[in-house]
Amino acid sequence: MSVFIMILLLSLLILVHEAGHFLAARAFGIKVDKFGFGLPVGPTLYKTKIGDVEVLVHALLLGGYVSFPDDEKDCELPADSPQRFANKPVWQRAVVVSAGVIANVICAIFLVVMVAAVSGKLPSGNFEIYASSISAPKDSSVWSSGLRTGDRIIKANGCDINNVYSLVTIAKHSAKNNGIITDEIVEQNFIRLKKLNPGLSRDEIIPEGIAIRLPEEIAEHVVTMDKYALKGAKYYKPLGVKIDDNLSELNKKIDKTSKAYISNGKYSMLDVAKALSNGLHPIVLTVERDGQIIRLNPVYPNENGLIGIGLGAKQTMIETKRPVAILKESCIYLWDNTYTMMYSLGQLFTGNIPLKDMHGVVAITKIGGDMIDKSGKSSGILLAALISMNLAILNILPIPALDGGHLMFLIIEKIMGKPVDEKVIEVISTVFFSLLILLMIVVVFNDITLIVQK
Repeated sequence: MSVFIMILLLSLLILVHEAGHFLAARAFGIKVDKFGFGLPVGPTLYKTKIGDVEVLVHALLLGGYVSFPDDEKDCELPADSPQRFANKPVWQRAVVVSAGVIANVICAIFLVVMVAAVSGKLPSGNFEIYASSISAPKDSSVWSSGLRTGDRIIKANGCDINNVYSLVTIAKHSAKNNGIITDEIVEQNFIRLKKLNPGLSRDEIIPEGIAIRLPEEIAEHVVTMDKYALKGAKYYKPLGVKIDDNLSELNKKIDKTSKAYISNGKYSMLDVAKALSNGLHPIVLTVERDGQIIRLNPVYPNENGLIGIGLGAKQTMIETKRPVAILKESCIYLWDNTYTMMYSLGQLFTGNIPLKDMHGVVAITKIGGDMIDKSGKSSGILLAALISMNLAILNILPIPALDGGHLMFLIIEKIMGKPVDEKVIEVISTVFFSLLILLMIVVVFNDITLIVQK
């Protein structure tokens, strides 16, 4: 039932978008031939006539369209008919093209305001994170850190922790022997090695059988992230470089708890320094306990990036019981989440987020259904509001075959003083439409892979 509700919500967003185009066209006296739900690819599941408009439902329920007489080669309307889309002023056509985006924005605001008014609260997006349990082995560093069950974790390495993802991500990138080394730590280890082994040079291969004295292991650089990486809006790029397979193998051979390593005649002092630099990454937690802020001793994740802490999370809610608070907090909620979405979209275009992590309607339906099951219908409605804003943002991008592409051609027409050649527009739009279909196939594949893995 929850998945069905989510499908209905997503369908509503598509209908709202196309209704925006339809109503704007009718307001300017433009004739509409077809109102399509779904993309005209594959079979048509249902069609009927409402007045002079043909309503169609297609099998590929991943979009929609409004068709004007101009789109049909055998149109019965005269070429100079005022009911034709092409015969309207540029500004009117621009309004019709933009109306779907505007409708999605209005829909998003309405949905958030409705939830805020009915429930009297909105999620802040911030969670209070607690150490609900400690399940690490007795020799793990978490026991000597001073952490206690019930402690609220506020910071990790100076980064604000307001969701589980943030702490898990920092721990993952702080994994022991993760293969990332920095020049600073390498140089420190080389200097310490040189003091213990003054007769050995930096780059000369150490003869086989020679015992190298080893310094005590030191912690590597502390992993910190900006707020977007902590939210998962972009990938964290580790400082330093990844060591090669040979040095990784040397790292495994060196017992860092011993005082010496016997050379096998393959590595230099610098190689040993690099291998020693692939080790521990400290995480310094700051917690709140009984109203006091306490900075704990460092904890060191294991090779899998695990600390051995069970985490509990409680989302903080914002009260919206007064009309002013409803409007103010609804706008803040939409602005914050829309800004993050736009930032993530920028990261996708710049390649900082790979295409394999791009997901669509299938994953959204599953995730939304799970949210409704766990947190109630209001969570699904709020997700639908954010998707509505996402649809608005994506559709206004200046990409042919999308609303923003049509708007781009209208702007070019206004600048040039004449329309862009229809054949040119048709060819460009067909190419980009095909690319969008391919992208949708990739996204659906990503969605199915994600669901199967879970």
